Amino acid sequence: MAVISKKIPAPDKVEIKTALISVFDKTGIVDLAHALSARGVRLLSTGGTYKAITAAGLAVTDVSEITGFPEIMDGRVKTLHPTVHGGLLAIRDDSEHQEAMKTHGIEGIDLAVINLYPFEEVRAAGGDYPTTVENIDIGGPAMIRASAKNHAYVTTMTDPADYAELLEQLSADDGKTAYAFRQRMAAKAYARTAAYDAMISNWFAEALSINTPRHRVIGGALKEEMRYGENPHQKAAFYVTGEKRPGVSTAALLQGKQLSYNNINDTDAAYELVAEFLPEKAPACAIIKHANPCGVATGSSLVEAYRRALACDSVSAFGGIIALNQTLDAETAEEIVKLFTEVIIAPDVTEEAKAIVARKPNLRLLSAGGLPDPRAAGLTAKTVSGGLLVQSRDNGMVEDLELKVVTRRAPTAQELDDMKFAFKVGKHVKSNAVVYAKDGQTAGIGAGQMSRVDSARIAALKAEEAAKALGLAVPMTHGSAVASEAFLPFADGLLSMIAAGATAVIQPGGSMRDQEVIDAANEHGVAMVFTGMRHFRH
Repeated sequence: MAVISKKIPAPDKVEIKTALISVFDKTGIVDLAHALSARGVRLLSTGGTYKAITAAGLAVTDVSEITGFPEIMDGRVKTLHPTVHGGLLAIRDDSEHQEAMKTHGIEGIDLAVINLYPFEEVRAAGGDYPTTVENIDIGGPAMIRASAKNHAYVTTMTDPADYAELLEQLSADDGKTAYAFRQRMAAKAYARTAAYDAMISNWFAEALSINTPRHRVIGGALKEEMRYGENPHQKAAFYVTGEKRPGVSTAALLQGKQLSYNNINDTDAAYELVAEFLPEKAPACAIIKHANPCGVATGSSLVEAYRRALACDSVSAFGGIIALNQTLDAETAEEIVKLFTEVIIAPDVTEEAKAIVARKPNLRLLSAGGLPDPRAAGLTAKTVSGGLLVQSRDNGMVEDLELKVVTRRAPTAQELDDMKFAFKVGKHVKSNAVVYAKDGQTAGIGAGQMSRVDSARIAALKAEEAAKALGLAVPMTHGSAVASEAFLPFADGLLSMIAAGATAVIQPGGSMRDQEVIDAANEHGVAMVFTGMRHFRH
């Protein structure tokens, strides 16, 4: 394959004489146009941007005047013309390019200020198919890519947040921009169009039910740089995809310092878990540490749900993340601030609760504005060396499953409620996961062990420690229901659960030794149900 090569050194400083401005987001655009005009820069523009600049009393030339071709097809075709793209792509120090410009009457464009139709916003708002397609920008990405490729001579601006730096460059260098600045803006421009196209391609795949498109790209916009990543020696940043799922990416930080990488990861885990419990049914609280729950509970009030969640493992809860499924009120806030906590996230926060949490200025308080829908479809992704694992979100809900009683004894109504509660929590515990629950409260949680037996034992041990701390005669696992997020491969795991005091078990089933496990449950008078759905979480 032949390689195209033009070995012409890029100039360091390039004077801005002509600027093409065509933006959907007009934030700061009139002020920018004023500043450019004051420097004698010739302004070219299109459509609504042209009208906005003209209304500000500035001299501006409509692109149709330089192309000699009117804007047509409802604005779909206006800048896709050799006069525009020749002005953006011409290598100024190349004699052949100069001759082509002269022959065809093409003038150089030194500055391209472009942003795009709001495809992301239209998609997030649930626009119908024709509306969403109509908001796919064509001319904008083409001009951005053209000007960014020719950054040796052209400055490309795609973000209103960068206008101030552009003007600083022009002031410092008598109307010129530096090559290093043009390079950075070009890199930003290509990242913008890449994320934009990624959003469009993913929308098409979703709309057409294409589960495994030939190419999959996940794009995001930088929300904030972080001091470090999972560990202090790692670099990190937080990017948002534009998905309007309520949670840590959309929440307002009402107080406290910047969230860390680990804070964001744990807060997301906490809020996704607590959203499993519908607020109209009961208040719920989840306390998370290292992406695993150390306590989850419902209650007659939010403060009771918090106290019950804390009771499961008050030691591990120290320095954890607290997620609530209802508005944080003053009484609950008073209880929470007694414990060192990193983050509180809730759908909303009362003014009284804000004042109480303010007594702990380093405590991050997030208002998410709503709860994520646990049944909603979506994608999740994680990286591996040289690849990207993408899957549909685990939106399985135990309420939607046909539970099968496989033992001689059927569970009581209370046991069945506790089974469902434990299975919901187990969905959000790292595998192998075992969760004991009683009366809408976790009694013990075993997470992330290589052996399911070990997870059962650790959960029971946690329950024993909690019983001592609470002054209980017996651990809360006595008379509890227990959930395993995947099938029990042998009876030994079940026997450990029974030894801890569990009277009912919920699991997916599907092991070659299911009958052996069922026989052990029958021998001990334990009720067991199969869900037919597992919830591995790695």
